[in-house]
Parts: sequence; C-alpha cells; structure tokens
Amino acid sequence: MNKEEEFTNKETPSPEPEKAYKNLEFLNGPDARPIRVLCELTEPAVRLEKEGIQNTVVFFGSARNPAPEEVEQMLTDLEHQDSSPSLSPEATRQIQARRRQIERASKYYRLARELSQELTAWSMDQDDERKQFTICSGGGPGIMEAANRGAKDAGGRSIGLGISLPFEQKLNPYCDPEISFDFHYFFLRKYWFLFHAKALVVFPGGFGTLDELFEMLTLVQTRKTTKKITFILFGREFWEETINFSNLVEWGTISPEDVGLFQIVDSVGEAFERVTTSFEGG
Repeated sequence: MNKEEEFTNKETPSPEPEKAYKNLEFLNGPDARPIRVLCELTEPAVRLEKEGIQNTVVFFGSARNPAPEEVEQMLTDLEHQDSSPSLSPEATRQIQARRRQIERASKYYRLARELSQELTAWSMDQDDERKQFTICSGGGPGIMEAANRGAKDAGGRSIGLGISLPFEQKLNPYCDPEISFDFHYFFLRKYWFLFHAKALVVFPGGFGTLDELFEMLTLVQTRKTTKKITFILFGREFWEETINFSNLVEWGTISPEDVGLFQIVDSVGEAFERVTTSFEGG
C-alpha cells in the first residue's frame, strides 16, 4: 500500500460537537423554555442594577391614544367624511362617536406626557436617592409613548418594558435603549413592572391595562408583595363609569378597605402631589 492509499483509507476525523449554549435550534426550542425564562429574569436585573435603577413610577394605559401630531390629521379626515351629503344617519353618528374618541384619547395622551415630565423634573431635583425614580412604561404607543416622551421632555431617562406582539410596533422612540427591553413572556414583563415600582399611574385603557392593574392590586391585597405601592387611577369619567368598585363591596367580593388601595384623580396636579408625597413618606 502506497502512502496515498494509506492516507485515503484513514477515517475522517469527526467534527467537534457544538456547545449547547451556542446551539440556537436547541435554545429556541420548547425544551429550552426554562433557560429563556431565566434569561428574561436575569438579564434585566443585571442591566438595571448596572444603570443604577432603584425606584420606578410605572404608567399604564391604552396603546391607542394618538400623539398630538396625529390628531389634527385624524380629525381632518373625519371632517371630510362628515361633510359627505350621502351619509346615512347611522354613519353620521359613528363619525361623531369616533371624533369624541379621538378628542378624549388625545387629551389623556397630553395629560400623561405632562405628568411624566413634571414627575421626572421633580425626581431629578432630589438629592436623596430614596426620592429619585425613573419613569417606566410598557414601551409601546399611546399612553406608554406619552410617559416616555414626558420624561425625555424633562431631560430624564425612562424605561420601556416592551413585549413582542404580532400587531404592535416595537419600542417607541422615547425609551432609553440601555434601560429598555423586549420581552417574550408576559409574566416576566409584569414581574419587572412590579419589582422596582413605588407608584403606578393607570390611565384609561383596555384589556391589557385592566389586566396589569388588577394583577398588581391582587398582589398587594393578598400580601404576596409587602412593599408599599401608591396606586393612582387617572380619569374619574373613565374609571367610575367602567368599573363599579362600590358594587364589588356590596356583593362582598372585596372588603371595604380594599377600595382604599387606590385613589382616583382627575388632574395632573393631584396625581403629582399624591406620587411625590408617597416618596416624601407622607
């Protein structure tokens, strides 16, 4: 056997096996779900600690509230529709209802932005770290965008705890990327909403907003968390028409003292006072 034949007859060395932590097919598969959960629990902790985040004021609210730049065009489009002579009475009523929705939603966007700006400015003026906080939102559009935008108006940073959804945009441009995240798991996103929260300001919203509000209230009510959290429901016209809290007491499904877990306010000034007072220890 010549040397060439001897070489070709040797077994080809097996390739080195891939490290498990580099195997993306495995890491993205169902068997690695506990690892992905741990990542969304651990990585935010490391990053937020590195950035010095200790306290947050969390804003919840609808993703459907338009920014001021969008409102004028939306109302103009409705005006064109409303001026059509061929509209039926029902179509006219629908247009008028839509106009009320837009005007009301844009009002709360403006109020959320204003409150976030004032709270951020107040926090930045505090020398005591225990009174300092960072605005936090779900990172999406609407009220979430207004909260992040208000913080930026004041020259401060803000957190966006985004969630991957098939029908919603990515993080709004007012979130600070070094302290913002894009979660896959809803329950871990909620964990991080609560973990640093000292106050929650909840604006009118839909299923997601109500889910977040009641889950946080339940954790406080059942004492699964013992931390003191100030709950502010912003917009009496919405909350008192949408949820009959007194009826829950009347039916005995909650205790009378449970209604004291939150406060309903109607103005930026009142919300600002209640949040800042809670940091003052009042």
